[in-house]
Amino acid sequence: MKQTVVLIAAMLLAMNASAQDQPEYRLELGAGAGLVAYQGDFSNSLVKGMRPMGEVVVKYKPNPRMAWGLNVGYGKLTGSSKNADTHYPEVTESSFKTSLVDVGLRFEYNFWPYGTGREYYGAKRLTPFIAIGLGVSYASPDYEQGGEHTKKPAAAGQMPVGLGIKYKMADRWNLALEWMMHFTGGDRLDGISDPYGIRSSGLFKNTDCYSITALTVTYDLWAKCKTCHNDRD
Repeated sequence: MKQTVVLIAAMLLAMNASAQDQPEYRLELGAGAGLVAYQGDFSNSLVKGMRPMGEVVVKYKPNPRMAWGLNVGYGKLTGSSKNADTHYPEVTESSFKTSLVDVGLRFEYNFWPYGTGREYYGAKRLTPFIAIGLGVSYASPDYEQGGEHTKKPAAAGQMPVGLGIKYKMADRWNLALEWMMHFTGGDRLDGISDPYGIRSSGLFKNTDCYSITALTVTYDLWAKCKTCHNDRD
């Protein structure tokens, strides 16, 4: 019995030492896929008209609580006046479809220290997080009204705000599910501006928005130097 207890204790100590020897990685690189939904003059639903979207993700992690990210995504937005809850006196039956390019920088904050390994000792494999950032949205809407088509590219600054949950599947593999609302500063992503016929002002007043629900997979790179001075050495 005593030999069994000693053997189990030795195995646990070996596993703990092995976990602490794992390096800390500063960079994540990966991709994701999900759905994007348009919210604007022709729709205020978060789920109606969802379309596929893909993105490339790069993250820099200064510590287990924080991350700076760069996201570049591509998808489609669609909408129709049939889905609008408001009657627009100057707009007859109309619709639009457009390609959307989304580029954004953001800051993520993990509710719990995230990761595994020596530098992440005591951290969690699973953690919720919140994110906020700044970016640019570019669209090339094909707007149709009364059988006539109008195409006019549009770009707008945007602010993504959202939340999610991330899980470390393996020592260097990360899985994240997130929902982000992108508030833009423009009203032409759908090809039409000011359908109310009333001038308005304000940062996000009468502007187009879109939400993205995405699942991303990233791989850890750039191991931190173990011999460098830090608070764990």
